[in-house]
Amino acid sequence: MLEVNNHPFPVLETERLILRQKTEADAPELFDLRSNKRVLQYLDRDPPGTVEEIVALIQTINADVENGNAVAWAITVKGDPKLVGSVAFWRMQKAHFRAELGYLLHPDFHRQGIMDEALKAVIRYGFEVMGLHSMEANVNPANAASIGLLEKNGFKKEAHFTENYYAKGKFLDSAIYSLVLGWG
Repeated sequence: MLEVNNHPFPVLETERLILRQKTEADAPELFDLRSNKRVLQYLDRDPPGTVEEIVALIQTINADVENGNAVAWAITVKGDPKLVGSVAFWRMQKAHFRAELGYLLHPDFHRQGIMDEALKAVIRYGFEVMGLHSMEANVNPANAASIGLLEKNGFKKEAHFTENYYAKGKFLDSAIYSLVLGWG
């Protein structure tokens, strides 16, 4: 069974980025990110109502990190500690050495290769350090940019579920993209 050890928290560094643990000080930036209409366009969730809701979310995320049930990074640009995005392994299926990958990036940082750079580090960490055998991403089928990013990083479409969940008063589709150790 997969055992996740986040002690100490795994800070990842790339050429331009520092991926670190979220703190309550990140709440204003994470609130802005999770409230941004361009970010929410494909997420099919309601925006948070207050910064306090985000503080509680960060506390919940960090409890999952502490318990080895998630690894959730704040994405920052070197030289600036401000959160510009988020990337995480969550919904872990420890018995199957599999985790779901989720990510968000503020639109001011889109089309700069930042999420690609962050994903490459996180994917490498997932396989080489955590010991994952596979990872998946659940994507809105209309989100071409996210699908392109996943495919660029070796993910393959495994499923398209028709109207498999209900959000905002309607049934919606989802696509599952997966990456298995050794693909490529």
